[in-house]
Amino acid sequence: MAEPVLTVAGLIERGSGPASLALELLSGARGLERRIGSPYIQKTGLALAGFHEYLRPGRIVVFGESEVRYLESLTHDARVAVLHTTFSHDIPCVVITGGWDAHLDLQLAADHHQVPLLRTSVATPVAISRISALLDDALAVREIIHGVLMDVLGLGVLIIGDSGIGKSECALDLVVRGHRLVADDTVQIRRRGDSVILGACPEPTRYHMELRGLGIINIRDLFGVAATRASKRVELVVQLERWDGDREYDRLGLDETMYELFGVKVPFMCMPVAPGRNLATLVEVAARNQLLRSRGLNAARDLVNRLEQQLQEEETDSDPEEEPRSGGSR
Repeated sequence: MAEPVLTVAGLIERGSGPASLALELLSGARGLERRIGSPYIQKTGLALAGFHEYLRPGRIVVFGESEVRYLESLTHDARVAVLHTTFSHDIPCVVITGGWDAHLDLQLAADHHQVPLLRTSVATPVAISRISALLDDALAVREIIHGVLMDVLGLGVLIIGDSGIGKSECALDLVVRGHRLVADDTVQIRRRGDSVILGACPEPTRYHMELRGLGIINIRDLFGVAATRASKRVELVVQLERWDGDREYDRLGLDETMYELFGVKVPFMCMPVAPGRNLATLVEVAARNQLLRSRGLNAARDLVNRLEQQLQEEETDSDPEEEPRSGGSR
């Protein structure tokens, strides 16, 4: 699992996508291969005022109207000194937002320190939001998992298990029932933020499914575009495994088991495969049950609580009340 890498040149290229930033390179072209190491942005008004400890390595620096006007208000010597201190830190690039003009001293400092100076006409709040979203996606750690990812009733269900156990057949049955395929065989998993796991299908195999005896089929062509989706958050992991008669399987479901992906714990269920078991029905019911649990409804727990309460009431009713003792003299 390789760590993702994004250079300033890659940022400029990605910035021309759907959420356009139209980044323009003003100076510092020799630093285009600098690596961006953090998805977080830093807006450094305090750093320009002398509080350089607020500068974090690997983070993009954004100059808005206040930073540009502050630099213009300084004398030449003071401006050069501030910029020299700022660019001496390990920052990948500086982005001027709002289309503001860059002072000549700022451009010269960027060239001298080989730190790309970029400009966008997008306003500061929007630019920060778009850059953060772009970096969050580009710097997300990714891993390929052998399995199937489905959207079942709006819940992202990752189905894993040994090769040939029936994952694709189960997914096809779910598609026939009206659910949506995200990825078959190879699922690209990435983490967004601290708690969100997203799954998608690699571009070459998108919309396709491999079925033994049938070969490769295109789900979108067979069932329509509504039967597929590009990506989905993973909210339940179902592991299919061959039935073992000597193993004790969970029959109540009181304890919620978790499956860890990139340090994020996702609800997990182990489902034994045996002749006569309809896996698609079981997976769909598991998804429905997980949706109820996410809303605080747990059928197994509620049943146990009712039984315990009934037993307590029966024990109370079965205990005879003690007759009061009558006192008297002989």
